[in-house]
Order: sequence, then C-alpha cells, then structure tokens
Amino acid sequence: MNLKEIHNVYFVGIGGIGMSAIAHYFVSNGKQVAGYDKTPSHITKTLENKGVIINFEDSVSLIPTSFLNSKETLVVYTPAIPKKHNQFNYFLENNFTVLKRAEVLGEITKNTTCLAVAGTHGKTTTSSILGHIMTVKKATSFLGGIAENYNSNLILGDDKISVVEADEFDRSFLKLSPDIACVTSMDADHLDIYGEAKELELSFRAFSDKVSHTLIVANGLPLEGLTYGIEDDSDFCAYNIKIENGAYLFDVKTPKENIKNIIFHLPGKHNVMNALAALAMANVYGVSLEIIKEQLASFKGVKRRFSYKIKTNDLVLIDDYAHHPTEINAVEKAVREMYPKERVLVVFQPHLFSRTRDFIDDFANALTKFNEVLLLDIYPARELPIEGVNSNWLLSKIDNKNKKITTKENLLFDIKQSSSKIVAMLGAGDIGVMIEEVTEQLLKPLTNEV
Repeated sequence: MNLKEIHNVYFVGIGGIGMSAIAHYFVSNGKQVAGYDKTPSHITKTLENKGVIINFEDSVSLIPTSFLNSKETLVVYTPAIPKKHNQFNYFLENNFTVLKRAEVLGEITKNTTCLAVAGTHGKTTTSSILGHIMTVKKATSFLGGIAENYNSNLILGDDKISVVEADEFDRSFLKLSPDIACVTSMDADHLDIYGEAKELELSFRAFSDKVSHTLIVANGLPLEGLTYGIEDDSDFCAYNIKIENGAYLFDVKTPKENIKNIIFHLPGKHNVMNALAALAMANVYGVSLEIIKEQLASFKGVKRRFSYKIKTNDLVLIDDYAHHPTEINAVEKAVREMYPKERVLVVFQPHLFSRTRDFIDDFANALTKFNEVLLLDIYPARELPIEGVNSNWLLSKIDNKNKKITTKENLLFDIKQSSSKIVAMLGAGDIGVMIEEVTEQLLKPLTNEV
C-alpha cells in the first residue's frame, strides 16, 4: 500500500485516542478524512473543527459519497468495533482496503527511524515525555493521551523520526518496525485476548525481536537489553532522588556519563521511571543529556495521568486513567508521597468484567490502602456482563470500613460527604467525563487556590 496514492481516509471508531492521532496526521498531510464514532466527545469536536466529517449513527447511508470509491479510500478501524458493525461490514464486502489502526501506524512509520514505547503500564506518559524531548529532532509523535504541552495526541514534526506507543492489546505492536524501543512493564493484562500471562510474555519477546537497533528494558524484566532503574545496577540509573518545591530532583548515571540535578514535575516514583526510560531512548538516539535535562524540566504532563483538577488548601482532586491494580498502587504511593498526612478518598470505576474477574483480589488489596473507597459500577466497554462479576463482589473483598457503592447520580453528594481532603478519581471508562461535572460543582464554594 502506498499512502501517497490514498486520497480519502475513513475511520471506524475515529474518537478513540489512538485513532484520532492518526486522523489528525492524515488531515495535516492534506488527505480527506471522515469517520464514525459512537458518541460525540471533545476529541471528535477537535477533529470536526479541522473539517473532518463525523457521523454518530451506524448507518451506511451516512458515509460521505466521496468516500465510497474503494480505490481511493483507505478504511482504518479499531478492534473495539463490534463484528456486526454495518459500516465496517459494508467496507469489507465492497473490497475496500480495510486495516487496523496498528497496521496503518506501522505503514506510516516503517520508513522512519521509529522509537517505540511498549509495556502494560507507563506507555502514554513515557511516549509523551519522549515525544517532548524529540521535538528537538523534529520527530512526529503518535500518543495515547493528550500531552499538556501541546494539548494534542499528535506532535507533528517531519517524516524522518517517529515516536509511537507500541500497544500490546490484540498484539498490535507486532505491526511496527521499531529501531529503538523500550519495555516499561510486563504485568499480566488483557487476559481476555491472551488467555494467560505466559502468552502475553511471549508477545513481548516477539516484539523485542523486531527491534533493529537497541532495546531498553526496566531492570528485572525477562528481556535482553540495556536496563534502567532507580538506585540499582542499571545501565541508566536515577539516584539521589529528592522532592523540592513539589518537583523531583535527581541525578542519572548512563553507560557513558552522569548528569546532575534533573528537575521533573510529575508526582510518583513510577514517573521518575517513565522519565528515565524516555531519557535512555533519546540518549541512545543521540540527544545530549543537557538538552534532555532541559526538556524534562519543561514537561507538563498528560491529561488523565495524575492530573490535578482542583488544587486548593481545602481540597485536592486528582484525575487518573489507572484501571489495573499496579496502576492504582502507583497512584496511591504518589499521593502518599505528596500528601503524607492527609486522608485520601478513592473513587474507582472498574473497567471490563473480565479484568475485574481476573484481578479481583489485587484490585481489592490496592483499593484497601486508601482511607475511603467509593465504587462505581463496572464500565463494560467492549464486553457483555459476566455472571457474578460486579462492583458489589469487589466491594465485599475490600478490607476497609469506609467503603460503599455509589452511582453517577449520587457521586457528587458522596464526595461532599467525605472528610478526606484528597480525592482521586480513577478508571478508564466514562469516569473521565464524569470528573468534569464533579470538578465544576466542587469548585463553586472553593477559593484560596494554591
């Protein structure tokens, strides 16, 4: 497939964070872009403002006429689309070129020097940090979140260097051709796809085999490559870590040299690891440590990754995408590090029935560590309910007296009833939409911002 010969690109599931980054890319390259999504969102509105035609009803009649030529139109779809989707099946039955998002990303980046970030946790933050660093080399970065510095999930550069998230879901990352890559973590996840943790590990090994130049891995992972870690024997090691004025200050040892007093503003030791992974990748590519240090100091973060929605003397509201026990633990540690003396309320919306079932005890243990727990119903995403798997089951396993089930309608009231100064709203479902209304309502009586 020659992307230069494609005039039109139609996205089935255009509002997805990874899909929309590619849509923005094609718009910037002068292609006609249109698509379908289930519901309007800030992401779809941003695309519509750029002239993208988007429909929100699964009807073939809503596909723009100019996109019905199979020879001139590329169709990109997300694996989250149901098999019986009408538009998707129309394109399949009429001999259109129909490709998964990962395949298209592979096509876009195959002739670039590709820097790929893989791992079950930390991909979006690490790739966003790396993308920010690599702007000095005019890299184009495709991100799985909205980078605060650019208010976008696409950092547009030239066509020589790319930064991408290498997503293990559905083995998507095996469609990429990475030159330099890192693996941040390999915890069991997506067992609805893989069946067992061993299969997930095998897919990471297959990904690492595709790396043509250098693989960089978190110390302790069962892969061969340069290592990174904190206060250990890694090739890239962060040490002398302190918190000053609400930011991390640390030194880094690399295989060739050391650099002192790096400033980084994202809370949590896991984010020091993310910054270190990005530093290692950029440094292996050839960016100097001094320039990397400057870029790390100016990195503002990623929306829904420990994002402060409210930060006053009376209340702190944190928004985070955490939807796996490891990620919930990381948020809890970061909160305790920043606010060691404060009570913390967690509002959690479980994501997927299968994930809740597979990690029920780990979820319970992670949530138990907070002072108070509010649980919303499970967000089903692409799944049908599983008998017996629900938020009441999860609640019963949480060893904490201050716990209860809440609803979208009662959420604001329940938060206001809490005596906790710190509130963390976590999850990968529509809790990310709910928090906007919660923020607006909680801000009304608050003043005295810090």
